[in-house]
Amino acid sequence: MTRPLYYLCPMKIIPADLLTVTFTLFAVIDIIGSVPILISLKEKMGGMKELRATLISGGLMILFLYIGEPFLNVLGLDVRSFAVGGSIVIFILGLEMVLGIEFFKGDGDVKTATVVPIAFPLIAGSGTLTTIMSLKANYGATTLLVAILINLVIVYVVLKSLGYIARLLGTSGLIAVRKFFGVILLAIAVKIFATNAHGLLK
Repeated sequence: MTRPLYYLCPMKIIPADLLTVTFTLFAVIDIIGSVPILISLKEKMGGMKELRATLISGGLMILFLYIGEPFLNVLGLDVRSFAVGGSIVIFILGLEMVLGIEFFKGDGDVKTATVVPIAFPLIAGSGTLTTIMSLKANYGATTLLVAILINLVIVYVVLKSLGYIARLLGTSGLIAVRKFFGVILLAIAVKIFATNAHGLLK
């Protein structure tokens, strides 16, 4: 079925489309589900630059919105390789949460931790970036851009509220939630790896 003519206008934003894309990205980013590990990383690194993490992750999303596949091609990569690399980092983070083993050492460099693993792959993960490129095939770039900006506002609010969330959960509650979401992260990592690793090794 042919879409109405207004869909062809790149600057036109359809409210229903904006709502769909916004909620799709919110589900994929899953900033709420990442709260336990974000709290853990913030404690380990002695702080977090919330605005910097939001801006870097937003920059990655917008970059992949406009030049996703060409950018990866310049680096000699494809989407599957990118996704597999991100899944390995997510898997290690999941192991940390479940087993209590420290892989990412707290060296006190908050700026480094802000980029990896907070901005990538926790916020702007391979799944998020791949989803953005996929949505572009069905929705206008302007709609996607606005949806990304809305999600970035949500991400920033959550990052700024980590201290309050930690106090609300308490020590025992935080440990329980951290282990639960650690298992979820492991499952997500395995799914991303299994989906994208096929055919990479020859």
